Amino acid sequence: MSRRSKRRHRQQGEKHHAPRVEQAAAPIQSSTGGTKGRTLWIGGAVVVVTAVLYAVGAGSGRKGGDTRASLTNAAAAAAASPATTVPPLLSATASVAAAVGVSGPKMQFATPIYDFGKVKSGELVKYTYMFTNVGGATLQVSNVQVSCGCTTAGEWTRRVDPGQTGSIPIQFNSGGFSGQVGKSITVTCNDSNQPAVVLQIKGNVWKPIDVMPQMAVLNVTAESPSAATTVRIVSNEEAPLTLSAPEGNNAAFAAELKTNQPGKQFELVVRTVPPLPAGNAQGQITLKTSSTNVPVINVTAWANVQPVVVTMPAQIALPMAPLANPMPSAVSIRNNGTNTLTLSEPVVNAKGVEVQLKEIEPGRAFALALNFPAGFEIAQGEKVELSVKSNHPQFPIIRVPVIQPARPAPPAVPAGAPMGPGAASR
Repeated sequence: MSRRSKRRHRQQGEKHHAPRVEQAAAPIQSSTGGTKGRTLWIGGAVVVVTAVLYAVGAGSGRKGGDTRASLTNAAAAAAASPATTVPPLLSATASVAAAVGVSGPKMQFATPIYDFGKVKSGELVKYTYMFTNVGGATLQVSNVQVSCGCTTAGEWTRRVDPGQTGSIPIQFNSGGFSGQVGKSITVTCNDSNQPAVVLQIKGNVWKPIDVMPQMAVLNVTAESPSAATTVRIVSNEEAPLTLSAPEGNNAAFAAELKTNQPGKQFELVVRTVPPLPAGNAQGQITLKTSSTNVPVINVTAWANVQPVVVTMPAQIALPMAPLANPMPSAVSIRNNGTNTLTLSEPVVNAKGVEVQLKEIEPGRAFALALNFPAGFEIAQGEKVELSVKSNHPQFPIIRVPVIQPARPAPPAVPAGAPMGPGAASR
């Protein structure tokens, strides 16, 4: 046989023994060839897991290491099991993705700002704020703090699991308010991104008649007993408002009604009428109205009759005698009169006491600094005081007494009782 014939014969033999393409693919799908198919699927899953673990490790620090370890174990378990179908591997990959998304607690409110619209003054506004824990750990609400006493918080949900909702009931008392009102509520929780969430409740409080202010306060002195203040009365009703002449129950006050805008806006001028009693004076001024909602308006008048010269404190109190250490003390003097005040020559009629006088506000406010020496003691029956000369004709000398508790006397020894050690016989 020629060399060419031999080569052709060999090629034909190899062609007859070569496997067909269809037959080569069959072992991968058969039960006996499942190892190769499973290897290909596991290889793909390992690639996915590796990529995810890399992302977790880069963004999560130590926690990422824990997640990486658990997920690696899951991948190894999947490789060891006889996975003959695709779904288990796809399910493991989905579990990996879900594990990566786990986070701490996160509070999310459906409505952080509640507008109650328009209510009549005195009505109670009730609202419940709803929130959801959209994080991956238990949410704990530790405190709910309101901004003022007009707003109160009810029993709120303190622990909320991931995906669950909680509530915070709030009640607002509109009494005493008028016009636009806004109040805040601060919620404290363990959400690291927002440990303090500020909620708001707002709206318009409507009053038929506004009286501003509710109380007429007047500060007067014996030198200047006459004073006046104004109270504004505004009607928010559609019908025109009419008011009667004001009437008072205390002769120390007089009131006059003025009309700024007929049927809508008025001024009530309240004045003191000397002579005023010592201390404080109080009275009530009443006006009848045409409003069915507010048939009577009552305004309280208060006169604070201040002394012309005020000394604080009114007396200097020292610790029990004798003083163990030097004792500083301070006294302030305030002039409420119409004329300027001049002080001079401050002194304490006791040995060793230092006094310094300083004018804080020219003619109005003064400060005196005193220093009592160590061992200072007021003898029984002795009268000690701070005195300051003044240019005021009614107060030529301003006096501030100094008091000190006496040293307690030693306990009496009953007759016939044995004397203490070291006592000499007489």
